[in-house]
Amino acid sequence: MIGSVTRSKWTSHLGLVLSGLLALAASAVLGPLLILPLAWREQAIFGAVLILLGVFLNTSSRSISVTMILMTVSVFSTLRYGYWRVIQTWEGITSADHIHRWDTIPVLLLLAAEFFAFSTLILGYFQTLRPLKRPPLPLAGDPADWPTVDVLVPTYNEPLHVVCATVIAAKAIRYPAEKMRVLLLDDGRREEFREFAAQVGVEYLARGDNAHAKAGNINHALRKSSGEFVAVFDSDHVPARSFLEMTLGWFLHDPRLGLVQTPHQFYSPDPFERNLGQFRRVPNEDELFHRLVQDGNDLWNASFFCGSCAVLRRRALDEIGGIAIETVTEDAHTAVRLQRHSWNTAYINIPQAAGLATESLAAHIGQRIRWARGMTQILRLENPLFASGLSLSQRLCYFNATTHFLFALPRLIFLTVPLVYLLFGKVNIYGYTWAILAYAFPHLVLSTLTNSRIQGRYRYSFWNEIYEVVLAPYILFPTLLALINPRLGRFNVTSKGGIIRRSYFNRRIALPYLILLALNVAGLLMAERRFVADPAHRDTIIMNAAWTMYSTMILSVAASAAWERRRLRAGACLRARVPAWLKLEARHG
Repeated sequence: MIGSVTRSKWTSHLGLVLSGLLALAASAVLGPLLILPLAWREQAIFGAVLILLGVFLNTSSRSISVTMILMTVSVFSTLRYGYWRVIQTWEGITSADHIHRWDTIPVLLLLAAEFFAFSTLILGYFQTLRPLKRPPLPLAGDPADWPTVDVLVPTYNEPLHVVCATVIAAKAIRYPAEKMRVLLLDDGRREEFREFAAQVGVEYLARGDNAHAKAGNINHALRKSSGEFVAVFDSDHVPARSFLEMTLGWFLHDPRLGLVQTPHQFYSPDPFERNLGQFRRVPNEDELFHRLVQDGNDLWNASFFCGSCAVLRRRALDEIGGIAIETVTEDAHTAVRLQRHSWNTAYINIPQAAGLATESLAAHIGQRIRWARGMTQILRLENPLFASGLSLSQRLCYFNATTHFLFALPRLIFLTVPLVYLLFGKVNIYGYTWAILAYAFPHLVLSTLTNSRIQGRYRYSFWNEIYEVVLAPYILFPTLLALINPRLGRFNVTSKGGIIRRSYFNRRIALPYLILLALNVAGLLMAERRFVADPAHRDTIIMNAAWTMYSTMILSVAASAAWERRRLRAGACLRARVPAWLKLEARHG
């Protein structure tokens, strides 16, 4: 089995090299055209040819080579548009008619927001170039020689009915009983949890304080246990019985493997799915990361710890001083440190546990605020671009991850910049309208087409807009503060397993979306007036109005997500088809 896996890995790398050479050849052909100046009509024709080429490639084959060529064409159109935008902006702000004008500020803000989007797009292509699809390796040899494992279930304020399912399932994992310990780590120091642990036959650990939150809880357990490997499950993540069988094999094959992560799978709807009635109709918001990005990271040895559903080698943890405590995303930070110390990581893209999604939009936003703050803290404290011990590919993957949540400011700029023109009559982008469309349209179409090809099963383009707009107003200041002072902020636990007694519209959460929505509606009303009063600039008015209409649609859906639906079950209700028999007694007479 190991030989076949090794051959498969070499075949994958060979295919990647050949595909890379093919992409480089395409780049060599397109490269000289990158800075070729064209009038808007010629650019429109050139852009149409690029779009038709992209559509042809997308429909002709699903092979990785074609995907890489499509990525190359998309990157080319993006870089060509970016180069043109820089030239047009420079000419605009230095011309005699515009220099030192106040509209330079929104023009430069929009350009910066676009370049953030360009870099995110290109780094995203790199991360998902070829998901490794690593298979599990079976545990071989005599079970008496298998390593010892400590299964840790940390908890703080989660209700017992949520935690008990995870603990019982952890105890039922298939593994020699004498080789596995299950430890319930109760930072809430609750007597009912102690009694439950004794009742089901698992060890109970509590400490005298809550220093460093979850990271401190796990580190305390590491000092009280001795297993060669440590499996970690959040208190709502119920593991499959096969969990250790699916994950430990790679550790025995690679002595420098420090972490094996598996996906986070959710059996309850997240707030978007529940509040908008889209459960099982659109991919879960987490699915893109757990089912595609992490698998793509695995190719570059850059998959990272997600805090649950993972196994870590104790020797690796001991070498880096345990779970990282300096940030509120201790899991990703721990992975960075493991890889800086030359430990490998692996990702097995087969769900081996199922958990509860966040129960309300407010809880979801609170969880993402923590993630946003924590990833920005890692960027400031241990910037992966400059941290020693990482390969170039690892630097790029971690840099994209740690800068991801900085999208808040660019996203808010995209939502409001058309209003600069519609409400105040100020320029927001330099250039002739038809030239802007001729250069921008191929970039937008090809990036959407390529991302749909890559992400199709895991994230829909429209829903990506919704997810980011919902988070943007709330993660803006936490990320900016973390950039200024990464020591600010504290760990917050995401509540799960609660009930919502009545349906209601959360006006407090929806307020930013409602304000932005009102501004965009005002912009549309002003567009009508400007269209009548300023016939010389109707093309500019139409472009900004169309942009504002799209923003209005996105904001309307974002605000609708704040309509919390009633939920009277404390746990999740699962739908399943099971065989059943109905036996009727014969009646006589």
